[in-house]
Amino acid sequence: MAMTRTPRATGGCQCGAVRYAVYGAFDNPHICHCRMCQKAFGNYFAALVGVTRSDLEWTKGKPSFFRSSSIVERGFCPTCGTPLTFAYDTKDKIGLSIGSLDHPEAVTPEQQYGLESALPAFAHLHELPGSRTEDDIPADVRQKLKSLQHPDHD
Repeated sequence: MAMTRTPRATGGCQCGAVRYAVYGAFDNPHICHCRMCQKAFGNYFAALVGVTRSDLEWTKGKPSFFRSSSIVERGFCPTCGTPLTFAYDTKDKIGLSIGSLDHPEAVTPEQQYGLESALPAFAHLHELPGSRTEDDIPADVRQKLKSLQHPDHD
């Protein structure tokens, strides 16, 4: 009889071409400000959480990989470009992008790395005024809006 595992978490890319399941514990939730992470995520930082490689299963599609240095490989969706993973060649852990989790709110970063590249504006982002997405889209445009994003579940 085949044994089935229940995933602890699931996630995937924006378009749904690549999906994954995590079967083990999360480790070292963090953000990284290094210049490579800024470029890889197109953002101020990368938010990542580690999992043991054997506890990660690609359930739909497979990521493409870019070797960003001689010792690091980064995975992303080959269709929509969503950043998915960060992994050192020599480690048993792989970092998943927290934003690609179906429930990113379940993971809170506990550490920062690459502070030498932290952008000055990062320290003030929490001070910016804000609004809800719906408030920024006029009602007539909102009626025409249809998300093409994959839902946060399989």
